[in-house]
Amino acid sequence: MIVIALGANLPSSSGPPSATLRAALHVLEKSGVTPVACSRFFQSPAWPNPLEPSFVNAAALVECTLSPMELLNLLHAVETSFGRTRSSVPEIRNAPRTLDLDLIDFDGLVQEGPPVLPHPRMAARGFVLLPLRDIAPGWRHPESGRTLDALIDALGPEADLVTPTERAED
Repeated sequence: MIVIALGANLPSSSGPPSATLRAALHVLEKSGVTPVACSRFFQSPAWPNPLEPSFVNAAALVECTLSPMELLNLLHAVETSFGRTRSSVPEIRNAPRTLDLDLIDFDGLVQEGPPVLPHPRMAARGFVLLPLRDIAPGWRHPESGRTLDALIDALGPEADLVTPTERAED
């Protein structure tokens, strides 16, 4: 199972964040990355500044013949095509963005990278875990073996800030 997390909190050339996520899935499909399932869209507060626009987040299960590095490169190219600029400066890394595509899990592969798999911060992100539970409730973290429910429970009140908004098809 290959898991991709999607997020956006700024409009792109495709429209508001929810339209951007749908358009990104379409571009990925045209590039040979076939969505098998997509979660509902969820809303989560911006971090670290909750005064910035809220994010729309989703998770998708996909199939492809690409290697993990090839897939990550494609995800970055798609982000760029939607107006995303990447920065290694910590204050800018969490800035508002038109599109964020993260490779979360690649068939349970555990590697130090590149890319690092599973995604190194996914277990602490309710905006990844809750959408993933929508489409793969039996998924387990490839390194720790913990279930999604256990990971979500460990988030505590932060998980309550991530709320479903709409189906991906809407």
